[in-house]
Amino acid sequence: MKDGLQKGPEIRQYYLRLSPHEFTRRHQCGVRSLAAFEKSEFSDDWRDLMRLYMVRRTRGFIMQNYAHEDEHGKYLQFSDGEKSYFPKRLPKNLSFRIDDADPNDPYARLYSNAVVSTIEHLKLPRYGLGNYVATNPKTSPTRQQAEIIEDLSRAGTRLMGFCRTNLFKRLESAGPAFLLSIERHILRNFIVLHALENGLDVPLGTQGAEMLDPRYYDDDAEITVEAEEEGGDDTKSSAPDSFAANGLRIEDDYRRHAAEIYKSYSGPLKKRFKWLPGSLFIRALARNLLADARALLQLLDECGEWKVDKDAKLAALVDLITQKHPRDKLLVFTQFADTARYLKNQLAARGIGQVEEATGQSKDPTALANRFSPESNGQRNIRKADELRVLIATDVLSEGQNLQDAHIVVNYDLPWAIIRLIQRAGRVDRIGQKSDIILCYCFVPTDGIERIIRLRARVKQRLSENAEVVGSDESFFDDHPNGNALLRDLYTEKDGVLDDDSDTEVDLASYAYQIWKNATDADSMLAGKIEKMPDVVYATKTADANTSERKGALVYMRTAHDYDALTWIDENGASVTQSQLTILKAAACSASTPALPRGENHHALTQKGLDFIVHEEKTTGGALGRPSGARFKTYERLKRFHESLDGKRDLFITDEYVRRLEKVLEEIYRYPLRQSATDSLNRQLKAGIGDHQLAELVFSLREDERLCVIEEDEDRQREPQLICSMGLA
Repeated sequence: MKDGLQKGPEIRQYYLRLSPHEFTRRHQCGVRSLAAFEKSEFSDDWRDLMRLYMVRRTRGFIMQNYAHEDEHGKYLQFSDGEKSYFPKRLPKNLSFRIDDADPNDPYARLYSNAVVSTIEHLKLPRYGLGNYVATNPKTSPTRQQAEIIEDLSRAGTRLMGFCRTNLFKRLESAGPAFLLSIERHILRNFIVLHALENGLDVPLGTQGAEMLDPRYYDDDAEITVEAEEEGGDDTKSSAPDSFAANGLRIEDDYRRHAAEIYKSYSGPLKKRFKWLPGSLFIRALARNLLADARALLQLLDECGEWKVDKDAKLAALVDLITQKHPRDKLLVFTQFADTARYLKNQLAARGIGQVEEATGQSKDPTALANRFSPESNGQRNIRKADELRVLIATDVLSEGQNLQDAHIVVNYDLPWAIIRLIQRAGRVDRIGQKSDIILCYCFVPTDGIERIIRLRARVKQRLSENAEVVGSDESFFDDHPNGNALLRDLYTEKDGVLDDDSDTEVDLASYAYQIWKNATDADSMLAGKIEKMPDVVYATKTADANTSERKGALVYMRTAHDYDALTWIDENGASVTQSQLTILKAAACSASTPALPRGENHHALTQKGLDFIVHEEKTTGGALGRPSGARFKTYERLKRFHESLDGKRDLFITDEYVRRLEKVLEEIYRYPLRQSATDSLNRQLKAGIGDHQLAELVFSLREDERLCVIEEDEDRQREPQLICSMGLA
């Protein structure tokens, strides 16, 4: 692959519009110089340049290609001679007992079939208000009201799916967070019910897309229940930490409180809402609101008040902080701000000092990170008294922060996508970490991880039965091919489960460049030799029997659309694989690998390889590729998403949206993805991106002309060019 690696990047879009001679004459610089990029107004030129110099490389890739090793392990060595070792990530269990036979066990009550069944059967009408608009109301809506109705979610499936899943996630997280959410949900139902029963306008709170991203919105993302004066602190709520503590356990109490809050909504807070007359809605709305509220009131009654002294999960965390690691720093992660607040308050109540919480509502999370990890953030002026020993954080701190003064990560609840666990571990596993071991604790019931697996499977089945889409960027563990196995690996503390060593996370440009760099570092004369070699060179080596390599030929060509392509043809002329990474690995050899004579059918196999690539590009732009590839996965996911819409239209899914989706499906099928698009999609697919968010990402890439390689002007297409080939004998 010498041509694409040794000459460096060149501007392509601008270069295609000028001959090399004309470009050099006009700008007085070569087409491969950095100055040339300053002359181009085409964004793709800059994206191609950035792709070569700003790349994603995994921890495993860096360890393999950049690390040295001694008796202590692998390390990076800095210019001053300092060594930075790679610590080992060890998963550890923190078990807490759930005694189903004990009527006073709070988690046994929460995880009971009655609680799960109640959540499964909620109608959640506030999330699908468009379904309750009267077809022929007594008074026709005004033009402004008609626009509001048009904007309402008519199917509501995404928001209902989000709400139901969110309740289950809170159930797993901590009892207080779950009960608070139930209490708030009941209150909000009664606020809307108060309006309907009294012939008043109905307040429509936020039901937008921001609710669907729990990474950045970690509080209870429903209609606001703020009742402070306008201009007050929006992060506060009139809802106390527990309505039950104030006697709100019966319907009349909630009704009275809802009426008080409605006065604030229709008074000083009126501008914060959109409003519709209650007469525009059918009676089923009030019935379903009341039915859900009463079902949840019954659930609260069965669960009883939360008794902190019976919280076995909290007790295990306290023991970890005070007994197992009394002097160490601990980074405690949870998905929800409510859980973070609960833990901070309870730890402080037990005399544990230097504790803080960092959530999406924190004024300055970075300042808290600095107090927790002053050394790694260069904040050595922070006083010891102000330093934090325990930082409880939501995923607002799971990316982009240096927290490596600590080496202990605690997952108080398990996120539903394993990439979150890897990102959390990565907050402390960074350059500058002094410990040779990263301890990653996860809470699991003492009776095993199967309880969690069964619960999540039940949630997923319910969502599937109701055609509800999980409205977040996260997915279920079992959406991953080995999802449940990953959960069990956590439970059994299997080594390597929290490592991020997947080759698919390294873009091919990085991988190919690393092959070139390793070779030229080993032999400084190699670059000069290869520059003098003509194109269409070939070589032959022995196929590696240990990796079941099949005999044949590896072919590298540049297509008519100026797209680099690799193919592997077996000795019978059939394609072995379209995985570019697999082909690169098959081509790997050392300087001492003996060169073999060319096989008699080498040129014939090379021609078959060229024909195969050209045919694939003409028919489907290279086909969809292997099932594990970004193009195949994206196409299949969006195709299923499109099929699931099947006439459904709501606030998010309009006719225009469906047409855009059909257009990108056609382009992905016909044309190959750009490498930058492949890299972006691979990262997001591994992170568990939801179908709707995947569609939005593809729309954005297409609008920026970064999705597919499409050459509309056939006259500008270059002739396919064979670069080199390698026989496997």
